[in-house]
Amino acid sequence: MSHEPEDEVEDEAPERPSKSARKRAAQAAQDLGVELVQLREAQLQELDLPEKLKDAIRAARTINSRAAGARQRQYIGKLMRDVDPEPIRALLGARSQLDAQATERFKRVESWRDRLVSEGAPALEDLKRWRPEIDAREWTLRVSSAQTERARIQAAGPASRELFRALRALFATMS
Repeated sequence: MSHEPEDEVEDEAPERPSKSARKRAAQAAQDLGVELVQLREAQLQELDLPEKLKDAIRAARTINSRAAGARQRQYIGKLMRDVDPEPIRALLGARSQLDAQATERFKRVESWRDRLVSEGAPALEDLKRWRPEIDAREWTLRVSSAQTERARIQAAGPASRELFRALRALFATMS
């Protein structure tokens, strides 16, 4: 009968994370849960989450009390400990990247619209050099209408919105 020394037995036992590491992990799970509360219902449905967690997330959206909201976030964090966070983080990261791209496209279109309205023909010539297939007459009318509108009411109106929509459609054909 061989007897192993006690030192070897202790070495084989997995080391438990420190209390600080457990607290950080719990806080990370709760923070991820808070991000899930911010998602729209359709986005939440895309995730493969336990129904109990989805219900807790939906309930958190309706809570107005600060204290009750904090308790609900802690509960969501507790439920999140049983879920693999990596697929959720990956999805949220991809969604964040898509949102950033959409914001960039919006700013680009908005910048072109503002440039067309303020500069007129020179900016339209740049647009035609860049996209020679556009109908110059149609775009000239759009820009002229938006310029007239801006001069008349000192703000963006229907013509400016129409110019924006046309630019957005033009940019969408490029992606």
